[in-house]
Amino acid sequence: MSQSSVKPPAHAPNPEVPPVSEADDAIVALRDVTKTYVSGSKALIDLNLEIKRGDFLFITGPSGSGKSTLLKLLYGEERATAGRVLVDGFNVCELRGDRLSELRRRIGIVFQDYKLIPRRTVAENIAFVLWAQGFDRKEIERRLPPALKMVGLPHKANSFPEELSGGEQQRVSIARAIVNTPPILLADEPTGNLDADNSWQVIKILRKLNAIGITVIVTTHDEALIRQSNHSVVQLCNGRLYSPKRYNQPKAN
Repeated sequence: MSQSSVKPPAHAPNPEVPPVSEADDAIVALRDVTKTYVSGSKALIDLNLEIKRGDFLFITGPSGSGKSTLLKLLYGEERATAGRVLVDGFNVCELRGDRLSELRRRIGIVFQDYKLIPRRTVAENIAFVLWAQGFDRKEIERRLPPALKMVGLPHKANSFPEELSGGEQQRVSIARAIVNTPPILLADEPTGNLDADNSWQVIKILRKLNAIGITVIVTTHDEALIRQSNHSVVQLCNGRLYSPKRYNQPKAN
């Protein structure tokens, strides 16, 4: 799908995205959300979006379209200029201090560049999150093996990041993001640095996590990957959300 096929004409009405409701099963809701920077540039304009508990959603669009900004609004790194950002019962725009930390403990985040600690082993990188949240050693040791198994890396527990491939490093970052069993997983261009095979391995892991009940939200500009996955998609274009056409059926496992 080319960008021109979804770019709206100048006179287009408001984007056609599903209306926001007050449904109890909505884990994320954006209501008339706008993000304007100090320079006056508008990154996001009048966004309305509802994500139900247990959904798997792709957010696509070209570089600079606001995908990362949208995710940052969800975990409070950026704040909306106008509107409401509701995440798992929290109004993110009103959170500060301990309340914001409480929300962030309920969100796993996967970044494009992995953000692993170079001089810590795989196990130590994953355990660091639990240690920072106050888990004791016994609980950390209980949680590590299932997280490593989920991403297929039990045999790499004592390896250092530099000894891993890019795909393995991203899988470690996923394990780190979900080791405390958050209900929401945000993945910001998680396959951006990976080849096609490793990208599909990452998506399969995210699908497994979604199958056990985690709500997964993925930003990507990889349209081929979206077509293979056959999950719900919204597209950011000029700061607004649109619902593109349905993609092809999923690639076989």
